Amino acid sequence: MLEISGLEWAVTIGVIVALLALDLVLGWLRPHRVGFTEATAWSVFYIAIAIVFGLVFATMHGWDFGTQYFTGYIVEKSLSVDNLFVFVVIMTTFAVPEEHQHKVLTFGIVLALIMRAIFIAVGATLLNLFSFMFLVFGLLLLWTAVQLYRHKDEDPDIEDNMVVRGARRLFPVTEEYHGGKLFTRDNGRRVATPMFIVLVSIGGIDLLFALDSIPAVFGVTQEAFIVFTANAFALLGLRALFFLVKGLLDRLVYLSAGLAVILGFIGVKLILHWLHVDISPAVPEIPTMVSLVVILGILAIVTVASLIKTKGDPTATAHAGSLRARKERPEQRD
Repeated sequence: MLEISGLEWAVTIGVIVALLALDLVLGWLRPHRVGFTEATAWSVFYIAIAIVFGLVFATMHGWDFGTQYFTGYIVEKSLSVDNLFVFVVIMTTFAVPEEHQHKVLTFGIVLALIMRAIFIAVGATLLNLFSFMFLVFGLLLLWTAVQLYRHKDEDPDIEDNMVVRGARRLFPVTEEYHGGKLFTRDNGRRVATPMFIVLVSIGGIDLLFALDSIPAVFGVTQEAFIVFTANAFALLGLRALFFLVKGLLDRLVYLSAGLAVILGFIGVKLILHWLHVDISPAVPEIPTMVSLVVILGILAIVTVASLIKTKGDPTATAHAGSLRARKERPEQRD
């Protein structure tokens, strides 16, 4: 059982909040187009921070827990790349000006962290109270894996998102951006700008991703501290990673299929754990180290296969994947 003191929690949360505040301040006070060099520097910085934290954590609490952290971090980092696909779809759909994309992503990451913190607390409580929740989480991941694989060649329909539709019904929305403002006045009445709808879209999508990523990382570890830190450090690097790889995302044509396999694998791992605990100790479990090797292997195969595919077929384009078929609109019909 992992024992984390109140001081460790406070210091960890303080570091995460400080990094978020730094990102938020930079995006708010100095909106600009983020270039390749800057994105590379920030990506290296956030990955280094995550690695240093993992090494310190493993030194303090043992390499068994350290392996769980690094495995959870890799799972969340790989799933966060799929987030990037959806962010690209959102930015393109709403034509977000490049100088404001930094701010949008930072707010999106803040929203994601808040929602995932809530899901982690709820998930950890449910797992402690009801062991059959491992079966529920496992089945949820298997269902998600099947749906993602079925619709791996599609992108989510942002405008059909329930949260976005609700926001459009509540607020009139202007056609043009007004700098980085979320609301403005039009003929004396307060109206929302497209920037507000963009943030709502990212928040709604983050909510859906949290429903998948939290059960996935609980399949690696049941320690709430590890689940939280793996999610937090993976998300903190998301903003820089977006600007670094958004031009390369189209080449990862097999990523959605690979993520579907990873989610399915973790779903099976959770179900085996439930069978081992509640049904019979004779049922084998999948060790964390094996999970780490399998996940890294799947990601390596997916990446190499994608690059080979796009090199041989330059017209091949990657998609974010969706949990349901894209709804056909009247203007899309022949």
